[in-house]
Amino acid sequence: MKIKLALLIITCLTLNSIKAQQLKMGIWQGVLTLNEEEKIELPFNFETKKQGKKNVLVIRNGEERIVVDELKLKKDSLNFKMPIFDSEFKTKNYCDSLVGVWINYARKDKNIIPFKAYFGKSQRFNRSIGKPNPMYEGKWEVTFSPGTNDSSKAIGVFKQANSIYTTGTFLTETGDYRYLEGLQHGTTLYLSCFDGSHAFLFTAKSDGTTIKNGLFYSGSHWKEPWIGKRNDDFKLKEAETITQMNAGFESVNFSFMNGKKEKISINDEKYKNKVIIVQLLGSWCPNCMDETAYLSQLYKTYNKKGLEIIGLAYERKGDFDKAASNVDRLKKRFNVDYEILITGLTGKDKAGESLPMLSKISAFPTTLFINKQGKVVQIHTGFSGPATGAAYEEFKTKTEKLINELLK
Repeated sequence: MKIKLALLIITCLTLNSIKAQQLKMGIWQGVLTLNEEEKIELPFNFETKKQGKKNVLVIRNGEERIVVDELKLKKDSLNFKMPIFDSEFKTKNYCDSLVGVWINYARKDKNIIPFKAYFGKSQRFNRSIGKPNPMYEGKWEVTFSPGTNDSSKAIGVFKQANSIYTTGTFLTETGDYRYLEGLQHGTTLYLSCFDGSHAFLFTAKSDGTTIKNGLFYSGSHWKEPWIGKRNDDFKLKEAETITQMNAGFESVNFSFMNGKKEKISINDEKYKNKVIIVQLLGSWCPNCMDETAYLSQLYKTYNKKGLEIIGLAYERKGDFDKAASNVDRLKKRFNVDYEILITGLTGKDKAGESLPMLSKISAFPTTLFINKQGKVVQIHTGFSGPATGAAYEEFKTKTEKLINELLK
């Protein structure tokens, strides 16, 4: 057996040397090792396939499909850069497996995570498949870090459809946790998400009415407990009440450079007598990505009717050229036609300093709605994206109703 295994490895290495551009097409299971000592692994699935003459990689999270088209094959190496987010994989190709690391350049520390991938493995979590007992289906009142000063509330929404396979997300006052996918094994829940920025892993146990012993891992830098209980009536604070205009202010005033280093101001002629949406975002922010996808389509629908949108980008690093490059990737990905300005500032505190007329900036994205007279009529904190289902549809309905009223 050992001789056969050695011959297989030698054959694989030889084939990789001869056919340097070869990559197996099909389904893979990717695994990020978040903690080697505790053997904490975050799995996700992706598919390699041809798109025309080009190799692409498609990452799957529930209903989401992320097309990765920046692949570099050289000898036995396969490197691929994630779309939008400033992160990439560097791997070696060993026939039926990839071995390497995921590097998240948006982080300063604990930003390199070991990675392996296995060809032909379509199951996300390595757990046996038992009888359906969908005890996680429905809406939950969730508490992260219960009993601590960092305790926070969320709404957990999970779908099982009489199956062990589970999808869902968590809604918070600052955004949602996007597309989570996994399964229920016995009474234990396993969920994960990888999108190039988020590397989320959730585990928990339930008796059908409460969730206990939950653990949430974000990359290799964060871990916290969580619990839950069934509560169809639980609500979070209204997103429009978190950030307000300071006393004595009705409008906002700013000017920053766009990616072409042209100075753009909200007071420019282009924006006079227009309904304006001001989007505070970062290209590193997955919720901002979801909002940008929506606003890009909204702009195409309402621009000729008098709507303008201005994005203010608060990137992780102050370097203008790097920030402009990251924002340009975001704009190209979602075919954005409105201006996104490079503030050169980082973090919520600096964002608040740049807009002192606002009470605070609690989250990215934060979105301002301004009428034709230049008055801020609504400020929305966070974004409930398409993974939230009904919450996303409700947000779209309310937003388009408000836009139509302001355009009259």
